[in-house]
Amino acid sequence: MVDQRLARFEAVYAEAYGQITAYAARRCDSPQDAADVVAETFTIAWRRIDELPPGEEAVLWLYGVTRNVLANHRRGEVRRQARSVELDAEMADLYGDPSASGVELTAIVQVFRALPDDDRELLSLVAWEGLDRQEIATALGVSRNAVRIRLHRARRRFSRALAEADVRLTPESRLLPAGRSL
Repeated sequence: MVDQRLARFEAVYAEAYGQITAYAARRCDSPQDAADVVAETFTIAWRRIDELPPGEEAVLWLYGVTRNVLANHRRGEVRRQARSVELDAEMADLYGDPSASGVELTAIVQVFRALPDDDRELLSLVAWEGLDRQEIATALGVSRNAVRIRLHRARRRFSRALAEADVRLTPESRLLPAGRSL
């Protein structure tokens, strides 16, 4: 009995996989999302193999399952985006710097993301975590002097990249927690 069910599933999978994958890919924002939808569709098909209609109707049934999986996927995406917006707003309220409100934050984010990983990490440890040189040195397992040099270079590269992007920072928008100095 299990062999018959497995053989039937494999036959339907072989026949419908390309069609279902193309269907999902045309409706998803990314190939990864499409792959998730296809995987979920065939997981449902396996669990419900006894309900799978015979012949050509099996592919049509799979289209219906895929349509439902896509709808669930979209609802999940909407929920995730809503939670992300709420979290972003909450984080801005908690940690936002009202003095930086005149600064073009989108441009700063783009410039920051374009920096090398090591520069982003150093600047983040200073600006977001509020760590001093010694704390950073301990966290990274390097000397305090190495942190001083690397941080100086990272700030210089960031400043240069901001200038190239035509972003002008005011003294009030310094990326340094209040009360901290390095």
